[in-house]
Amino acid sequence: MNFCRLLTAKRSFSSSGQHLRQMTTSTQNFKFHAKARTTLYLITATGLTLHAADYLNFLPVSSLHSSSFFPEKIRAAIHAVFRSSRAISTIGFAVADYKYSLRGLPVDSEEYRRKLSEVHLRSANRMLKLCEANKGFYVKAGQFVAALQQVPKEYSSTLSSLQDQAVPCHFKAIKEVLISNLGHDLSKIFLSFDEKPIAAASIAQVHRAILKDCQEVAIKVQYPGLELQMKIDTTTMSFLSKSVAWFFPDYRFDWLVSEFTNAISSELDFMQEARNSERTANYFKNKKMVRVPHIFWEFTTSQVLTMQFCWGHKVDDVGFLKEMGINPIKVAKTLVEVFAEMIFIHGFVHGDLHPGNILVSPEGPNGFSLVLLDHGIYKQLDEGFRMDYCQLWKALILQDSHQVRQLGERFNVGKYSRYFPVIFIGRTIDSKSYLGGGMSAEEKRILKQELKSLKMEDISSFMESLPPDFLTILRTDGLLRSVISKLGAPQRIRLFTYAKYAVYGLSLKPHPNSDFVEKAAFSRLKTNVSYLQSRVILEVLELLSWMETVKQFLYTLCRKILSGLMMQ
Repeated sequence: MNFCRLLTAKRSFSSSGQHLRQMTTSTQNFKFHAKARTTLYLITATGLTLHAADYLNFLPVSSLHSSSFFPEKIRAAIHAVFRSSRAISTIGFAVADYKYSLRGLPVDSEEYRRKLSEVHLRSANRMLKLCEANKGFYVKAGQFVAALQQVPKEYSSTLSSLQDQAVPCHFKAIKEVLISNLGHDLSKIFLSFDEKPIAAASIAQVHRAILKDCQEVAIKVQYPGLELQMKIDTTTMSFLSKSVAWFFPDYRFDWLVSEFTNAISSELDFMQEARNSERTANYFKNKKMVRVPHIFWEFTTSQVLTMQFCWGHKVDDVGFLKEMGINPIKVAKTLVEVFAEMIFIHGFVHGDLHPGNILVSPEGPNGFSLVLLDHGIYKQLDEGFRMDYCQLWKALILQDSHQVRQLGERFNVGKYSRYFPVIFIGRTIDSKSYLGGGMSAEEKRILKQELKSLKMEDISSFMESLPPDFLTILRTDGLLRSVISKLGAPQRIRLFTYAKYAVYGLSLKPHPNSDFVEKAAFSRLKTNVSYLQSRVILEVLELLSWMETVKQFLYTLCRKILSGLMMQ
């Protein structure tokens, strides 16, 4: 009896195994057909999109904005469909380009890398056209991507042209927003109001006005209908990001869309921006080199921000600086000090550092001051992260590769921590050169070989693993480097300034486990000794850097003297 049961069970198990194999084959076939079907859907959607775009061209532009032609909600829905359709068709063409251009090429071959760069450039140009056509949040998203050093250079360099692209809204729509937020009779608030905007961005524009008490103000007015548009646009971006990841599992950008959505959501609330502005002003109240416009709360709402008018030019306007007799290197140094203090001391970081948001005014203790604008996107760093980031910079200064790797574990990046020195200070983890001295030819050769072995999967894994605070730091640091470069300042200014503020940031907090007075006092003493030790090392490094500058100056001077003697 037992034998019969065993035989029956065996046959049943054999039959189940065969059935399981059939199910596995069926599942594989299903996945294959599903992917093929999705590709067909995407291509079909792209074709329909092109027809829709053609239809849009035949409609008069005025009709789309006319309430007599379409009610408001229907008009907004049609507008959203066209914007989303453009995005889907752009991504559809990009996916097809990547699929067919790289098909059959070995991933580690030179031909693959060359073709990949070409496809990156073509796709980046498509993205640029998409952002220019859709405007609004797409321009903001393009700017967001351009500021990241971790995306392919073809994308960052192409999309960087979006920084200065913004078409102002007609004043009639702006006036409606003002009336709905401040009241029907604007003449009771303003002596004068300039209808021509002095600045325009992707979500708002700024007008100059004079209040009844004769104070000159700048009024930032949000474009109408942005909340609904943001929800639709970010949902479309999320869908497209997931679609790309499905076609190319190594290319995962959910972290980027998530970070952008969080940033843009906070930027739409001008009351929060006003609070951020006042908090920043309080942090820098004792620094005469930094100005933050005063907020007029009685004329500020979630859609209208009224602030003190501050005059100045973009921080990277080198022509203006030279004309006013302002040293661009000093401006760069002050700028780095401001953001180093934000990151390492306060842990409250301006997240939209592009030249239009930082002005240089020819008024100040040393002939100039920095005016900080646009406080909509800020990141409050976790205190533990702030301390770890300070520790990371201290380890980078002291070339403590063991500590860098340990911190890499805390930042959840594991083996990729070996690239922290490359990302932040431009040298390898085993480099023996002094801070700011650059890499040797041998180090560059080894690094180039290492980077060749990295796949997009590695970059995606690295970016996904990083804490959200780290993504903000990377973006801010990338923008800061760009501005410093435009000002003609050497990057060692940033390195030494970051290092000093990181060491000082560590000295601000005693050890968290010091429960007794004696332990707390010992911990503070230990921290202060460590701070002094690091400061001595930094001073020596700066002395070496200064000596290198003097050496280069003397070398150039000798060459000029010799050239003069030879000409005689």
